[in-house]
Amino acid sequence: MTIELERLSKRFGGFVAVDDISLSLSEGQLTALLGPSGSGKTTLLRLIAGLERPDAGQIRVNGQDITNLHISHRSVGFVFQHYALFQHMNVFDNVAFGLTVKPWRERPGKAAIRKRVTELLDLVQLGWTADRYPSQLSGGQRQRIALARALAVEPRVLLLDEPFGALDAKVRAELRRWLRRLHDEIQVTSVFVTHDQEEALEVSDRVVVMNEGRVEQDGTPEDVYDKPANPFVYGFLGNVNLFHARIANGKARIGIGNLTVVTPEHQGENSRPGWVCVRPHDIELLPAEDQQGSLHATIELVSVVGPTARVELRADGAREMLHAELPKQRLMELGLRQGGETWIRPMNSRVFVDRRESG
Repeated sequence: MTIELERLSKRFGGFVAVDDISLSLSEGQLTALLGPSGSGKTTLLRLIAGLERPDAGQIRVNGQDITNLHISHRSVGFVFQHYALFQHMNVFDNVAFGLTVKPWRERPGKAAIRKRVTELLDLVQLGWTADRYPSQLSGGQRQRIALARALAVEPRVLLLDEPFGALDAKVRAELRRWLRRLHDEIQVTSVFVTHDQEEALEVSDRVVVMNEGRVEQDGTPEDVYDKPANPFVYGFLGNVNLFHARIANGKARIGIGNLTVVTPEHQGENSRPGWVCVRPHDIELLPAEDQQGSLHATIELVSVVGPTARVELRADGAREMLHAELPKQRLMELGLRQGGETWIRPMNSRVFVDRRESG
């Protein structure tokens, strides 16, 4: 089922939660709504579900306008962060609940319900828990039961709101891989909310990065990570070093030194302010004899985590700390120590012009 959002807006008093968003989500895809707290991602999910009504815009599923359709008629499965299982019901009855409360004309018979629930419990690999109660299950198991319950009514669209947010890091990592495999098997159009960048990049077919009620970028995980649309997306999808620069005639000159980055896509710019963005693993640390095209920096802190060394540096004239990552072996070869000095050079970078200012 395709989901089309056309100029969707939602306010809560004076706060704009969703600001004129248009999106088209393809059938069978697993889409992540990614952004910081307050970016509007959960509100957007609730609008699709029918838990909130938009102030403006239209929602269509497979071409059908469902903007004002009651939630009970949308054929949407919803999985909440905190499971929302009925504590007084066993697992079997929890999964069967959506089927048992259907209008009697649509309600399957007892044998059909038992067959459906048994199939779903096997699908989420928890058939042995049918007679247990939620309090007897782990957090990860309860979340899988919540997902089985959402799938029981055979929804056209599956919506998940921070589905792994209440779990510890190890269980989250296991469950998101499990969700990816499950989605590949059932192929239901799915949208899930997360503020975890790694989760969105690992699990989804498509990532919609949101901020302040708007879409900053929409694309494949590879596109949004490798080709971020602006500094916000660049910074939100991982650690980044932000160098202030002056951009002119296809070159960005970093303001804290004489380092120049070639940027052919900005060939027509005439002395505009902007930024050079560099990931920590894309900063090269150099020995003293190799200073050409580099910036001098003082090493403030060195920490080693397994095979990776993380170095905090302060470049000459810089106000903000810089971060670099390199193999532990390379750190030892360079002989770098806290309080020492080195030279840095960006190996890969993205240049953005500040359109708010004139040259």
